[in-house]
Amino acid sequence: MPVLEKLVIANRGEIALRILRACHSMGIKTVAVHSTVDRNLKHVALADEAVCIGPAPGTDSYLSIPAIIAATEVTDALAVHPGYGFLAENADFAERVEQSGFIFIGPRPETIRMMGDKVSAIKAMRDAGVPCVPGSGGALSDDLAENQAIAQRIGYPVIIKAAAGGGGRGMRVVHTEAHLSNALQLTQQEAQTIFGDGTLYMEKFLENPRHIEVQVMADQHGNAIHLGERDCSTQRRHQKVIEEAPAPGITPEQRAEIGSVCVEACKRIGYRGAGTFEFLYDDERFYFIEMNTRIQVEHPVSELITGVDLIKEQIRVAAGEKLAYTQEDIVVRGHAIECRINAEDPETFMPCPGTIDGFHAPGGPGIRVDSHIYDGYKVPPNYDSMIGKVIAHGQDRETALARMRMALDEMVLNGIKSNIPLHRWLLLDPGFIKGGFNIHYLEKRLADRAVD
Repeated sequence: MPVLEKLVIANRGEIALRILRACHSMGIKTVAVHSTVDRNLKHVALADEAVCIGPAPGTDSYLSIPAIIAATEVTDALAVHPGYGFLAENADFAERVEQSGFIFIGPRPETIRMMGDKVSAIKAMRDAGVPCVPGSGGALSDDLAENQAIAQRIGYPVIIKAAAGGGGRGMRVVHTEAHLSNALQLTQQEAQTIFGDGTLYMEKFLENPRHIEVQVMADQHGNAIHLGERDCSTQRRHQKVIEEAPAPGITPEQRAEIGSVCVEACKRIGYRGAGTFEFLYDDERFYFIEMNTRIQVEHPVSELITGVDLIKEQIRVAAGEKLAYTQEDIVVRGHAIECRINAEDPETFMPCPGTIDGFHAPGGPGIRVDSHIYDGYKVPPNYDSMIGKVIAHGQDRETALARMRMALDEMVLNGIKSNIPLHRWLLLDPGFIKGGFNIHYLEKRLADRAVD
């Protein structure tokens, strides 16, 4: 018998198709909820049932809690999987799902709420023994003199962050005390406008760190494991472009040490489900910055190096089962790299929606393609521009890189512009090939290329 009989997929695109495939392999029936513009999505056609929940704007469909709850009720589904983005880290949504008598495939609402507020998240991690960036240790007051004293204690440069922020928004770097007051005012106004919460905190600004994250999975019975780390330092404007696992230059001993710290933190806060601890890594030290209480876009690289299906584990632990793995079962094998494929101009990075009039997915040993697109599919202008991911796995990083280059050369995507040319260029870049670069590397290389 399946752990659940029927599940609502409260998302769209490639992650919705990924969840559907996992459910069907487990014998779980699926309900695809979709907007009017998404009637022709692949997972909608493959789902056992489909329910239209509103017009194209996300606020009227994928972000409409009443519409998703209603769809769950009318289809007699038992659970809701939020995927990533949209309502995946919305504690109110998780709470409404559970209050309505359904299972939320994710952490408990109170955990999402705690980790969604960066101030409370950092406090919880400090209490759990997770290394954090030197900072204010709590929310900033409106007392400028007090904030100046905090900045002096931390040491310039500092970074002002919105407690409710994310995705690279609601933050500002300050290099001198003369600019602190104005930065606080601007960041608070921005935070209030974007997130509806003007609470700020302050941290030491690490100028050249790497972005390394640790994948965890925990059940409600007190068991937790980590699945190694990922390097997500290839970023543009705080948005990840390429991810890989394991992170170049991280030793097995470092992996075991930071992984065990994350596992113990999960047990301390009573975490349930899949989660990711995000760190800045500088001078061989890890500094916690936030925890994502959902499945990540880049979860396939962790799956390929460990052999664990994270979506299936999410569903099992949400249904009350114990983890199917112990830490001793998790063995890192080989290397995996993921390229995010976006419908955007590779030079200007502007979104390029439109109709795909020619598509060929790459294949071959070690190649995985997670995408919902097909020949004739119309990429709508209403949502994020990511239309898929190409993942390459090999016995080592060099093999994975070679396989990714072949895959991108083989991939055909006509009718719209995409960032495939950017990936092809980057995979031949000497610095990228060497690995171990910081989060500013891609933007610096793009700036250099623009000058050339």
